[in-house]
Amino acid sequence: MTDSDAKRAFEDGPIEGVIVQDFEPYDDERGWLAEIFRSDEIDADLMPVMGYVSMTKPGVARGPHEHVTQTDIFVFAGPGTFKVYLWDNREESPTFNSRQTFLAGVDERRVVVIPPGVVHAYAVVSDEAGLVFNLPNQLYAGQGKKEKVDEIRWEECDERESPFTLD
Repeated sequence: MTDSDAKRAFEDGPIEGVIVQDFEPYDDERGWLAEIFRSDEIDADLMPVMGYVSMTKPGVARGPHEHVTQTDIFVFAGPGTFKVYLWDNREESPTFNSRQTFLAGVDERRVVVIPPGVVHAYAVVSDEAGLVFNLPNQLYAGQGKKEKVDEIRWEECDERESPFTLD
């Protein structure tokens, strides 16, 4: 990382290749159900190969980090509310240096597809913890967990050195 990285200016706006879709639950007397993934509605190169869920406590952030080749498909369903942060770090992208933020969670249930090279983070901004499901298109640490993890962990940098800061 160079001194100029921390001084980069980002322009707010949508990021090419990022997909943000609201999803509507089907309610009945038992609760609700929602489709979050269908193989007939996704490109083959984005097809998930694993899934996991994480719980994040109020006031806690995860990220910012990015992947070199992996696409993440995050599902923000609640019960808490998240602020999601995205930065286009792909020099070849027409939206390079764009920053996109939005709320997601219990009141704004969303599926978010994040391509490689888009730095991402999220923080719980509600008083209630939140759950995030991820359906990435690559196995964490590869087959048998024997490969290098595909992550650039900006959250491990000193805030003064990273251009990717949360407000």
